[in-house]
Formats: sequence, structure tokens, C-alpha cells
Amino acid sequence: MNPSEALTLGFAAFLLANLVVKFWLSSRQLRHVARNREQVPPAFAGTVSLAAHQKAADYTVAKSRLGMVEIAWSSAVLLGWTLLGGLDVLNYALLAWLGPGMWQQLALLACFAAIGGLLELPFSLYHTFVVEEHFGFNKMTWKLWLGDAIKGIVLGALIGLPIAALILWLMGAAGSWWWLWAWAVWMGFNLLLLVIYPTFIAPLFNKFQPLEDEALKARVTALMQRCGFAAKGLFVMDGSKRSAHANAYFTGFGAAKRVVFYDTLLAKLSPGEVDAVLAHELGHFRHKHIVKRIVAMFAISLAGFALLGWLATQLWFYTGLGVRPSLNAPNDALALLLFLLAVPLVSYFISPLMAQFSRRHEFEADAFAVQQTNGQDLGNALLKLYEDNASTLTPDPVFVKFYYSHPPASERLARLGAAA
Repeated sequence: MNPSEALTLGFAAFLLANLVVKFWLSSRQLRHVARNREQVPPAFAGTVSLAAHQKAADYTVAKSRLGMVEIAWSSAVLLGWTLLGGLDVLNYALLAWLGPGMWQQLALLACFAAIGGLLELPFSLYHTFVVEEHFGFNKMTWKLWLGDAIKGIVLGALIGLPIAALILWLMGAAGSWWWLWAWAVWMGFNLLLLVIYPTFIAPLFNKFQPLEDEALKARVTALMQRCGFAAKGLFVMDGSKRSAHANAYFTGFGAAKRVVFYDTLLAKLSPGEVDAVLAHELGHFRHKHIVKRIVAMFAISLAGFALLGWLATQLWFYTGLGVRPSLNAPNDALALLLFLLAVPLVSYFISPLMAQFSRRHEFEADAFAVQQTNGQDLGNALLKLYEDNASTLTPDPVFVKFYYSHPPASERLARLGAAA
């Protein structure tokens, strides 16, 4: 068996394994949640109503069923792009139209993104305007959705195409070590994005008003001072115009950090509970979780670019994934797309490890919040958020280990009680 045939067989095996495991996990989650729908877990019997528990179960089941259809569709699309020749057909059609060169490569990336977006669009629309609408979470109008879509496309073109052009140029002009220069550019771009996103990009989609509640502002400022944390500002975001879900987060990097509260969060939580949620977010900074994640992203992306640098020179990498590389034109965009299509099939199986690290970080942030604020306030806030966001209280344990970046309610509140 030659390398091309081995890659084809390996790719097909990983594609099938992804499909089987994802279906198995989703079906476990669906059955487990449905089986526990009729009774509130004893730990929550006095605080969560049966109606709220059943709404969360039904919401989870609806999302799981949609997710299973999407899994099957995504697998079929991936097979179509690769072994069935879709990417090969698109590449040669653009070569015949534009000829070889940078414009053809950028057109290949842009057309791939556009077609992929169109193929995923029905699921996005169904999730927003059917599932979220049915459970009372969607606040987005069709006009707002269309406006967001147009802004996203324009931003993608203005930001994504120049970065893509620079990386493609490096692939063709920087020699065998191009991947190291491309990695440096990519990391620099991501760090720059952390700085400019809060000030220039996020306001294109939402309104950010300074926090006007003076009493709450004083509490939050005092908390941040106790924790030795400084931010550029405290803002309230009009999240309610798109969704009834609530959240709070830090955004930005360095001096550009800012604290953002969803207006829905402030409407649902008491001042002490807002304090506790903010203290949890501060815990991520105190434990350097953000820095650790950035460093991990640096290391993983460096390994990825190095692997791409080698694979892009191997003929079997193209032919094994259903593509005929051109003999008289650059194949750099093809290499990028094939790499982005194939790698997730392998990385999927290490996602439980990443989820475990994330859950550990959440526990550490919770423990910090208990030290700085009232642990009962944090428990109450989390319970309200679980209930308001219709997060199931009875997820399947195996599904949790594989996917959950945050601990399930039962584990998290039990740990909080022990810490308090």
C-alpha cells in the first residue's frame, strides 16, 4: 500500500470513527436527559421547579436531535469536499477561470468559505429561529440577523483575506521555513485581535454603555481593587436584543481589558451575586488561566504549522485526500484547506483532555470567588444561570467528560459548598 492509499484509508477510518463516537455520545446524552426528565434531582428539589427542570431537559433533547442531524450532514460534506472530489473540482474550475497565481488561491479560500457557510446555514437558522424561538430564548429579528450576516461577511473579507494573502505569500516566498514565519504572523494577528476587538469590532454588533448603577459600580470597583485587578471600564452590553441568555465576561488584553455584563445578567442577579460572578472571572486572571491558554494556543499552532510545512511538500497528502495538485501552479491554498479539513478528525479524540483542563480551571476560579465574596451568592447566581439558560441538571457523565468545558451543576455546586 502506497502512502496515498494509506492516507485515504486512514482518513476514511477517522471520519467513520468520528461519526460513530459523536452519534454514540449524543444518543447517550439524549437518553440520559430524557430518562431523568420526570423528577428534579434531590440536590435541587428545593430550589428548582419541576417545570424548569423539564424545560431544560426538553431544550437539551431538542438541541441533541438537531446536533445529530448536523453531525451526519457535516460528515457527508467533508467526504464530498475530499474523497469525492469537491475541492478538486472547485480548484480546477477557478484555475480555468483565473489562471494560476495569488488571485486564484484567494478565490479558492473565499469560495470554499462561502459554500461552506451556505451548507451550514439551514442548521444555524433552524437553531436560532426554531429551537431558540420555541424555548423563548431568541430575541433576534430577521432584519438583525441579516445585518449581522452582512457585517460578518464584510469583516471576514477585510480582515481574513489580507491575512490569508500574507500567509500564502510566505508559503511561496519564504523557503522551507515559511511555516515559522507564518506562525509568527498568525500569533501576532491573534494578539492584535485581542486588543482591537473590544474597541473596534464588538461595537459593530452590540451597544456597550458604561455601567450606570453607582452602588453596583462601587461594589465591583472595590472587588477589583481587593483582587489587584484593573480594567479600562465597566460596560453593559445589550445582549437582550439577540437572546434571553445571560452572561458576563472580560475582553481585551493588557491595558485594553474591560468588564462586560449582559443586560440580561444584571436583570436576573442581585448585586452580591453579580459580585460573585465577577470574582469568578477574576479568578481566571489570578490563576493565569488566560495566559496558560494563550501559551497552549501558541504551542499547538506552532506544531500545526510545522506539520503543514512538511505535508504541503508531499504529493500523497493531496492525492490521498482526493485532490490532484497542479504541476504548474501553486498549491498552497489547497494544502491549507486540506489540512484544516483533515486535522479536526484526529484532534477530536484529544478534546476530552482539553475539556478536563477547562473544567479544572472553572473549579479554581470558583474557589477564588469563594475566597473573595460570599460562596452562597456564587451558588445562587450559578443556579439562576443554569435555570435561566435551561442547562440540564442531569447530563450524561460520559458526554460531560468528552464535551463539557464547565463542570455540570451538581459537581460545581457540591464543590462550592465544600469550599465555602
